[in-house]
Amino acid sequence: MIDREDFFAAKLAYETDGSDLYTAQKAGEAVVVIDVRTDEAWAQGRIPGAVHMHYREISERAPKEVPEGSEVVVYCWSPGCNAGAKGALEFAKLGYPVRELIGGFEYWVREGYPVEDHDGVHRRPIDPLTGVPRIRTRP
Repeated sequence: MIDREDFFAAKLAYETDGSDLYTAQKAGEAVVVIDVRTDEAWAQGRIPGAVHMHYREISERAPKEVPEGSEVVVYCWSPGCNAGAKGALEFAKLGYPVRELIGGFEYWVREGYPVEDHDGVHRRPIDPLTGVPRIRTRP
């Protein structure tokens, strides 16, 4: 039987959230972000720098487009979508160190992280249910 410590350590090894992904991107860490959503969803907006690769295409495209051993983060639309898990499974089958973005693109947007679309990169307002704008105070 798995204990709680092992469970949560495994969970962190296989999942990441928007905050950690954004921090890794800002730090220049080499993370390949894969958007497994439909063409229509991709056109509506995506995480800047993401690669559009539907989960059904991963077994064919990834070995040609994603360097072997690359750290990969996969996302779909939201917590109500399992395409991210399907995509992560395909990368895992190929031997990539892969994690799923919990909350998907929905929470990335709701938490106010940058979004890229045909107009460029921009931010949408933070949803007060998911995050609170940072208020600077003097010490």
